Amino acid sequence: MSPSITEQSIEQLGGEASVLTRQRRDHAELDRLMNLYAEGSQPAQERQQTLQHIIQLTFSHAFAEETVLWPALRRLADDGEELTSRVEQEHQEINNLVADIERTRPADPRHVELVGRAFALIRQDIQDEEDLLLPRLQEALHHDPARLRRLGTTWETVRRTAPTHPHPSVPRRPPRNAVAGVPLSAFDRARDLFRAGTPTGGGRRIAVMTAALITAWFAARRARANRRHVAAFEQRRSSSPSPHAGRSAVARALAGSACGVRSLRGERRRWRPAARGRLMRLRRTVTLPG
Repeated sequence: MSPSITEQSIEQLGGEASVLTRQRRDHAELDRLMNLYAEGSQPAQERQQTLQHIIQLTFSHAFAEETVLWPALRRLADDGEELTSRVEQEHQEINNLVADIERTRPADPRHVELVGRAFALIRQDIQDEEDLLLPRLQEALHHDPARLRRLGTTWETVRRTAPTHPHPSVPRRPPRNAVAGVPLSAFDRARDLFRAGTPTGGGRRIAVMTAALITAWFAARRARANRRHVAAFEQRRSSSPSPHAGRSAVARALAGSACGVRSLRGERRRWRPAARGRLMRLRRTVTLPG
């Protein structure tokens, strides 16, 4: 297996736009923010803002992994199912823990314990991804920089529009997580604007507009995808032969003959009683020689 992505150069990872480089960059930022929060040197309000940044980055990052990367790994690698199931379980546990964190106040003694457990699990998840899953994905893509960059672009697009808070009841795999993510992303990002200090009328309007734009963007993507599916279906249906298109001339002639035979049989049944009646009348009028 390839070495951990932490031990590879940017060139080995496929360049700045590679999904591996983007992943490592996010992981480094999460580590920096968790260390900053753990130091406890910030004022209380700024410390809570740091925690919110950690939560937002964690869940948008994880959602993009579950929607883009792990399906690709399952499709390309024989052991993809086993590897991704392990990380998805970690993601579910992080969802549960952070949902509990958001239900407690900073002064609550449980808050500190829950944050510590969540941070430990996030670090474990990062290590598993950097040492196991991402090197395996790199191998499955044959270290191809172009493919790694294309996957990175898709992953980044999803990450920038993904939900930013825990939703433990949402499935971890497509398509159900992607469908649920549309309204949840709009709701989460509007809530983030309010938490950032936009309680005024103008701030509320910005939050609502942002939610509407995100929802409209997802709806437009879904509509385009549906149109593509319909067009592909229509093309397949128009290009497939009709039930009689592939028949030879002989087969068509035989089919026509069969129809003709059925018609003649019908005519014969219809005229048979009349012919029998004429024959009986003829017998009564004709005297045969003795």
